[in-house]
Amino acid sequence: MSETAPQYFKDIEACVDAILDKVGNRIVLGLPLGLGKPVILANALYQRAKKKSDISLKIVTALSLEKPTGKSKLETNFLEPFVEREFAGVPDLDYVLDLRAGKMPKNIEVQEFFFKAGSYLHSPSQQQNYVSSNYTHAARDLMLSGVNVVAQMVAKKDIDGKTFYSFSCNPDLSIDLVPMLREKEQKGDPVAIVGEVNRNLPFMHNHAVFQAESADMIIDNPEYDYALFGAPSMAISPTDHMIGFHASTLIKDGGTLQVGIGSLGSALVSSCVLRHKNNSAYRELAEELELSEKFPILHDWGGLGTFEEGLYGCSEMLVDGFMHLYHAGILKREVYDDTQLQELLNRRAITQNVSLETLDILAEEGLINAKLRSRDVQYLKQYGILKESVEYKGGALLIEGQPVPTELNDIETRKQLSEHGLGACLKGGVLAHGGFFLGPKEFYRHLQNLTEEEHQKFCMTSVNFINHLYDHPFGRQDLKRAQRKDARFVNSAMMVTLNGGAVSDGLSDGRVVSGVGGQYNFVAMAHELSDARSILKLKSTRVSGGQTLSNIVFNYGHITIPRHLRDIVVTEYGIADLLGKSDKDVYIELIKVSDSRFQDQLLEQAKKIGKVPADYELPLKYRQNTPEKIQQLYRKYNGMGYFQPFPFDCSFTDDELRLGKALKSLKAKTATKLGLIKCLLKAMTIKSVPAELEPLMHRMKLNAPSDFKEKLEQRMLAGELMNAGMSGVSVARPTQHHGVNH
Repeated sequence: MSETAPQYFKDIEACVDAILDKVGNRIVLGLPLGLGKPVILANALYQRAKKKSDISLKIVTALSLEKPTGKSKLETNFLEPFVEREFAGVPDLDYVLDLRAGKMPKNIEVQEFFFKAGSYLHSPSQQQNYVSSNYTHAARDLMLSGVNVVAQMVAKKDIDGKTFYSFSCNPDLSIDLVPMLREKEQKGDPVAIVGEVNRNLPFMHNHAVFQAESADMIIDNPEYDYALFGAPSMAISPTDHMIGFHASTLIKDGGTLQVGIGSLGSALVSSCVLRHKNNSAYRELAEELELSEKFPILHDWGGLGTFEEGLYGCSEMLVDGFMHLYHAGILKREVYDDTQLQELLNRRAITQNVSLETLDILAEEGLINAKLRSRDVQYLKQYGILKESVEYKGGALLIEGQPVPTELNDIETRKQLSEHGLGACLKGGVLAHGGFFLGPKEFYRHLQNLTEEEHQKFCMTSVNFINHLYDHPFGRQDLKRAQRKDARFVNSAMMVTLNGGAVSDGLSDGRVVSGVGGQYNFVAMAHELSDARSILKLKSTRVSGGQTLSNIVFNYGHITIPRHLRDIVVTEYGIADLLGKSDKDVYIELIKVSDSRFQDQLLEQAKKIGKVPADYELPLKYRQNTPEKIQQLYRKYNGMGYFQPFPFDCSFTDDELRLGKALKSLKAKTATKLGLIKCLLKAMTIKSVPAELEPLMHRMKLNAPSDFKEKLEQRMLAGELMNAGMSGVSVARPTQHHGVNH
């Protein structure tokens, strides 16, 4: 808490002056991961340091968001109109633009602990400045870096005549950093905690709320209410959908879900909605895939039924999928901040519906006294078991003003409680805990449109609460264990080695693709909870330089998740259950779910070093893992209205969907010299562009080619569109936000 009332600023430059006056010319600026960066202030501080070389500015952050740009002229022509439309009013981060342009001044440094995947693979400065850190240790590492200014975009709201602020999208580190900085300040080191108000930011309640006195400075000017950065939903491929489907069979009704970002996370959510809303089709596909016969893990750890009890979300990133699960009636298992109460719910000794039996069981279990006392009444009112109107006064219960004995076995007391004193159901429950959120613009609208009652059920909080089990101001280990029953922590990997190690954040040459983030935290936590499982989703293959490669590999020179933490790996071909297995069985389990084009090679390598018996033969039922089979299944169920590329929100126009698919295909085909030559030769055979493709050519600025190169590009694109039969084919779009299309 600041010793004085915060300073309020309408002018950003005046705030920069105040920060420099308070902490001096050496600034170590801590900014939130992702959406919560205060762009106006960050840019003003950065520009001030660019102009004045005597200012030392070190920016410590993660996931600096930037608008998409094309790597070729075709990509640029496709993206520019889309970016202008979808990112209208969203300001750029100046330091990111200069990093990309190689114009970073010597007195400024940017240090990150998590990159947008692949964004800085070819940036020596960012590779050198990367900090490898578990997400739960990020606040500690920020302090070790010497951070003395923490700034964040915040939401603002008047509640009962008093102004409150909310960390909103990023309480993940801020909740922990503020007291750390105040402790640093007490030791004589000046610090500045700054909030930049943006009225477009959803006001999140619960742990995210703070009072103005917690900050040193607040920037509040409606002119600075810029549009939020929305990450458009990406298309879910057939492979993604099959991975999501397999993973969804492991989600247990009444359990806990953590899900990662991207199309694989969306695919999992889509299949969960299918499982709940169209269970007959869901089971039909499961039977067609022979899941129960091929993967016995489903019998003990999974499920194919609807979500009657529902799920509770506990995820460092609150993705838009949780909103879709909520509106589909799946995210509905509420958890409570009382361990014993939560354990009674887990055992089904009580339900959320309140009755006299609820009181009796609470008394039997020792949560309240059979002869109610004042603190018992307060406890019961806190959780909605008693109505707010019930009072404890003068050694009696007052129910609608009528005094009755406090003994729960008293006949009159029970009558009055039953008729006038009991609440309808438990209150104060939380459906999802999240550390930060980022997603499509539609997701932010969903959050803005939640009612006050609904808002209380979504709790943005510290990453230390979510990502591990140890004690924390907001919850003890026993409470977290009670809340997180049947947890499934679902993340993604780039590669998996045959001994069960996972590659998720970097390459064998040492370059960082993204970062560890919270993945290690969740994998380790799954091993600490007796009924939890870690699930790593993996595309079985990738295409590099026009060549198809297996993502299940014999070994690799970099590992994110060590083999001793191996658990479940899911590919489009099935489920590899590695927990507690011998090396022989782990190798075999992973070969079972690898692409059949690589199974013989992997098996030969395993046999060569003696990890698999020389006479072992992979059963025939696991040797049908082909892209053709995936496409066959996909076409069947896609034709029935399931597994759409965009099952929820879509930011692209129909023309953009057609063009995007054609451009992606063309890029893959021209990745090799031979492929490029074939495409060029085909382009030369096209004498003119069909009339029905003219609008698409106009959209790509290729309607009037200015030179031979542009004419070739026009004909290559037209050829791809015609080859795909896209000149007259419509692209399925979402018909509803909260279910599967029909």
